[in-house]
Amino acid sequence: MKTSKLILPALLLSGWFSAQAQQKTSLSLHDAVQLALSKNEQSLLADTKVRTREYDLAVVKNNRYPDFKLSGQYLRLTNADVKLKSSDEASTDPNAEPASSPKVNQLVIAQANANMPIFSGFKLRHSIAASENLYKAEKASAQYTKEETAMRVVQYYADLYKAQKSVELLRESLKSSQQRVTDFTALETNGIIARNDLLKSQLQESRIQLSLDDAEKNVRIINYNLVTLLKLSPETLIEVSPDNLDPDLFSKTIKSEGEALANRKDLEALDFEQKATESSIKVAKSNYYPSLSLVGGYAFIDLQNVVRVENAMNIGVGLSYNLSSLFKNSKDVKAARSRSEEVRLQQSILTDRIKSQIVAAREDYDLSVKQNQVYAEAVKQADENYRIVKDKYDNGLSDTNDLLEADVEDLTAKINQAYAKANMVLKYYELLDATGQLTQSFNLN
Repeated sequence: MKTSKLILPALLLSGWFSAQAQQKTSLSLHDAVQLALSKNEQSLLADTKVRTREYDLAVVKNNRYPDFKLSGQYLRLTNADVKLKSSDEASTDPNAEPASSPKVNQLVIAQANANMPIFSGFKLRHSIAASENLYKAEKASAQYTKEETAMRVVQYYADLYKAQKSVELLRESLKSSQQRVTDFTALETNGIIARNDLLKSQLQESRIQLSLDDAEKNVRIINYNLVTLLKLSPETLIEVSPDNLDPDLFSKTIKSEGEALANRKDLEALDFEQKATESSIKVAKSNYYPSLSLVGGYAFIDLQNVVRVENAMNIGVGLSYNLSSLFKNSKDVKAARSRSEEVRLQQSILTDRIKSQIVAAREDYDLSVKQNQVYAEAVKQADENYRIVKDKYDNGLSDTNDLLEADVEDLTAKINQAYAKANMVLKYYELLDATGQLTQSFNLN
């Protein structure tokens, strides 16, 4: 008996310390989005991909500059048999004395070569254009990735608000239900009400407790996902309220369909990819042309005891042409054209999808506004209905079933109203997202 008395205070203290360990914070949606875009790996990865494309573009542009190479060799020779031409000529003369072969055991060669491309079928120009468009496409893709990340934050905020509001309302309802069970227990003990009425109130208390446990679980899961996205401490508990939102949210002008299509970053990325593929076709066609370059160099050669060449300067032009490209390159051109057609079809598919998203987002938002109005009226009606039923019950004009049903309807109406408010905000952000205005609404562009 003494042990059981000690367990309850220990559990209460444990729960209190656990609650204190959580760091409660109220973070505005704007700050949360900004935090996610600056710390989340997906956003950082998108920025890294942009930098990679930028470096790739710089690499391609470097091909405009001449190649300058230095090379040198020092070679040791073993018993090299060197015959000079003059020695061979002398051997035909029977009266000439045989010439001795010079001793050669090392060779030194030093070269400097420069190659400046002049013409290659405009391959370099089109390669740079393709790389520039791929870089721009990656920038647009990165922006779209950030918009998706921002939308995830908005979704988590809406879900967390719904869950936290449910917990708040269910706790209030549980207190009322527990008080009703206490009252009914006293009434049943005094024989004023039937035991069946007490059991009904206890059953409702159990149902509310189960709903509360489920809502608290949802709060913990959603909160964990949100703080993980924001790279905050797992112990952080974010409290969401209407104050976290932009007070001027619904005053933002929604763009028309044409403006929205021009504003969508995913479609913009495909547009730059299409331009890149068009440049790639021209790059493939450039293989049909010969390559012309300006060449120049310097050479130094020293063959020990035989010959020494210094200041051997050279300059000229180089011409090359791959004859096999006349029949091989057609496949490269066709492949480049096929890739361009793929991107064109992707653009068309995405355009239709975006149009459908915009229409659906507008309809969903309009519906959420109407639902919010209906649920606001429903709360008033449920409150009034419960007041009337409670008054009748107190005067013996209605039974326990009516009272409990009215109580459930009142709770359900309040939860639905909280959901409707959060849903209206969420649907408006989804409309901003569909029209490509989400990050603009946070002033993050």
